[in-house]
Amino acid sequence: MTLLEVRQVTKNYSAQGNFGRNRGQIVKAVDHVSISLAEGETLGVVGESGCGKSTLAKMVAKLLEPTSGSIIFQGQDLAKLSTMDLRKARQNFQIIFQDPYSSLNPRKTVRDILAEPFVVQGIAPEQGVESRVAELLRTVGLDESVASRYPHEFSGGQRQRIGIARALALNPKLIVCDEPVSALDVSIQAQVINLLKELQDKFGIAYLFIAHDLNVVKHIADRVAVMYLGKIVEIGPTSEIYNSPRHPYTKALVSSAPSITAKKRDRIVLQGDLPSPLNPPSGCRFSSRCWKAEEICHKEEPKLVSVGNVDSACHFPL
Repeated sequence: MTLLEVRQVTKNYSAQGNFGRNRGQIVKAVDHVSISLAEGETLGVVGESGCGKSTLAKMVAKLLEPTSGSIIFQGQDLAKLSTMDLRKARQNFQIIFQDPYSSLNPRKTVRDILAEPFVVQGIAPEQGVESRVAELLRTVGLDESVASRYPHEFSGGQRQRIGIARALALNPKLIVCDEPVSALDVSIQAQVINLLKELQDKFGIAYLFIAHDLNVVKHIADRVAVMYLGKIVEIGPTSEIYNSPRHPYTKALVSSAPSITAKKRDRIVLQGDLPSPLNPPSGCRFSSRCWKAEEICHKEEPKLVSVGNVDSACHFPL
């Protein structure tokens, strides 16, 4: 059953350049993006820094309002909900932030941090707040005795576990994971990823998982969406995206992922710099760096079309 539908969502920003340069120009951080997510599924979103993946995540979590398009969650258009109905809907979608150091209030104890969702929503857990806080800590692999401590007393991995516990507090159907392991050591990343998978198996949570590390996404995502300059250029099952990518950008991205088996000559090195989002190339946005580009690529923007089990936005896929 479909849990989330993002329909033709766009997010524009007005450029604020130094000394008036570029002022008034529009940057399309996310440009007519559509995705869907089923209950209990994980959709990974990958791409270079600045491609718009975190902006997309924040719009799904209602931390940013889209310029146009709609976000449908559990059959409801979030933009059309009243304040009270939106607050109620928020119980079912939460977010885990990238930085476990800045996402927790340093003035509050762990107990207060984990109890806050119940206060904001006006909900009283059946077993009581104290018992629920202890249960949440045990669920993420922390001892309930740490509830009286402050965030600065924990390591990065432990803080992220607290952030995960906070996201779990109201039993959500969807958790938006905005690069939740990128600030952690590699060994700790594996522990957090395994924890997220265990929680998904136990509670049936769906994840929108944002990351720039393709190896992390490979181990957790059921499907992967690849973004480039604000657009999705390819989306499909994880195995298809990694083993037989159709879009040239996806091929280059996958080939760049560190691997002990990959040969140096197998890596695709893109020529040129990433174009400015203020002035993206006409036609296909990847055409200025693509080794397969022809005249049509510079003139006509390709649409996402099915190529086997994958949707690819390329005039010359495969």
